[in-house]
Amino acid sequence: MSLTKFNPRTTVLLVTMLVTAVIRVLLSWQPGISPMSNFTPVGAMALFGGAYFSKSYKAYLFPVLTLFLGDIVLNKLVFYHEWRLLYDGWYWTYGSFALMVLTGQLMIKKVSVTNVVLASVVATLIHWIGTSPACIFFPGSMYPKTFNGWLTSLVAAIPYERNLLLSTLIFSGILFGEFEWLQRRFTALQLKPAL
Repeated sequence: MSLTKFNPRTTVLLVTMLVTAVIRVLLSWQPGISPMSNFTPVGAMALFGGAYFSKSYKAYLFPVLTLFLGDIVLNKLVFYHEWRLLYDGWYWTYGSFALMVLTGQLMIKKVSVTNVVLASVVATLIHWIGTSPACIFFPGSMYPKTFNGWLTSLVAAIPYERNLLLSTLIFSGILFGEFEWLQRRFTALQLKPAL
């Protein structure tokens, strides 16, 4: 790779995503599922990727890839104690995550506190509604496969989603604040307008 093709912006974005994925793994390092298991930077990571990667495929590829790699590590070390690539209901989680990236693309065209807070709320709602079908459709579900079962799962998820919202707001503040500061300090990180 020649130095003329080196893109410091993409490198810093990728490193930020990888560090965020490591933080997610560290915060999820607890046996069992508790509301605190949703206190992770995944929502912020999705919004950050959607807002900052200029090419659409990178906006989806890098956040989803870091989510996937983190899941593999957590599946081995915390949840299943085996190298498992996917888990029951993974497509609901990853579909919701892709919609959260889209939320970052659409709602955070200009980084501001208001846009980031609103996008964080929308991302949490997407996760809440988008992942709840996994709670009633996968084998061994504790909820009946009915509309009332789905509503019950939504109510039961409120403490988890509250923590996801809180963590998305906190980590979005850190990620967006850090990168905006870096862009002001190092002009090479700013997105170059197309000619």
